[in-house]
Amino acid sequence: MLLDFEQPIASLEGKLAEMKKLASESQVDVSEAVISLEEKIKALKKETYANLTRWQRVQLSRHIERPYTLDYIKGLTTSFVELHGDRNVRDDKAMVGGFGDIDGKTVMFIGQQKGRNTKERQFRNFGMANPEGYRKALRLMKLAEKFNKPIVTFIDTPGAFPGLEAEERGQGEAIARNLKEMFMLKVPVICIIIGEGASGGALGIGIGDRVFMLENTWYSVISPESCSSILWRSWNYKEQAAEALKLTAKDMLGNKLVDGIIKEPLGGAHVNPEKMIKTLQKKILSTLEELEAIAPEDRIMQRIEKFGEMGVVQE
Repeated sequence: MLLDFEQPIASLEGKLAEMKKLASESQVDVSEAVISLEEKIKALKKETYANLTRWQRVQLSRHIERPYTLDYIKGLTTSFVELHGDRNVRDDKAMVGGFGDIDGKTVMFIGQQKGRNTKERQFRNFGMANPEGYRKALRLMKLAEKFNKPIVTFIDTPGAFPGLEAEERGQGEAIARNLKEMFMLKVPVICIIIGEGASGGALGIGIGDRVFMLENTWYSVISPESCSSILWRSWNYKEQAAEALKLTAKDMLGNKLVDGIIKEPLGGAHVNPEKMIKTLQKKILSTLEELEAIAPEDRIMQRIEKFGEMGVVQE
């Protein structure tokens, strides 16, 4: 699937394919032209992806071919054991989690899972967890703490499910409890935004010792479309809303709301998922090594102080 700003690149790649086909069929030497065009495509890609607008980053974060939570988990570990249910209502398919080994180290993986087709999206509720999803996540975090295993969360949601039934079962309370409990976890916690990080739906599994964002992701209290519909009574101003929200990884790092940006392959994580997974693995392992060297009590205090310093207060 091509996005609007990728059309010029696709056009050149089409010409390159035609040139190579012509060369193979006619035995004409066009090697110099091919090399020149390949260099031109490479330069255009670098220029395009280095100067994306905030809305274009949002579009990339939602790319249908972009790896989801289970893609990363299965790429990081071959021993993933998924755990189900909140032991209260049901198993929320929008929230997944379980133990898995990464380079010989057992880790509790938790994250929101979207779907790639209509059936999967309905099954996963478009990655929007109900209260039982957040309660399942907390149950798994407490289980990891019991066995002294680190926690890695993958955030990718357009928000917590806003339905009436979710509110009736305590959506706000479930997210608020997760915020409180995650501050006090004695084990290392790493949170990684791999796609969309919207509102309380993201925060419900977003309190960690280190919070990272992939390069082409966004993190905000509201989506650009919802912001546009509130301010302008129309979704047509989503691009302006995205600019005003300052929701990209670069914006978040500049405002000290995240701890780092994880670089993606040129063109996005979906272009080379294997490379993205290797980059992620390296970052997770190095961060865990850093965090495990800190005493649990000190880690908790640093976690509290980090989030406590966020924001501006005017009296």
